[in-house]
Amino acid sequence: MSLFFLDERLWFPPVEEAVEDGLLAVGGDLSTERLLLAYHNGIFPWYNDDVPMWWCPDPRFVLYPEELHISKSMKGLLKKEAFDFTTNKAFGESDLQLPAKGA
Repeated sequence: MSLFFLDERLWFPPVEEAVEDGLLAVGGDLSTERLLLAYHNGIFPWYNDDVPMWWCPDPRFVLYPEELHISKSMKGLLKKEAFDFTTNKAFGESDLQLPAKGA
């Protein structure tokens, strides 16, 4: 498998082409369009100096709520309402359109 280098064109190689540790591509930018395309395909950015590196680990981390164990210390924090936990809160506020998968 080879490492792909992205330029200004909006694309990603197939996720099956990622190297063993999940690294798929290097370069490109963090434009809204590129991030939406990446997230839509299970690809996530991380930086090395000033260069974005694009990852698609296999297996990806998946959290199953029914299997989640909450420790005593975490239960204490939750009871104190030290932070807010929300999901799917602002999706309706965006007018961005996801690109077609594989586009």
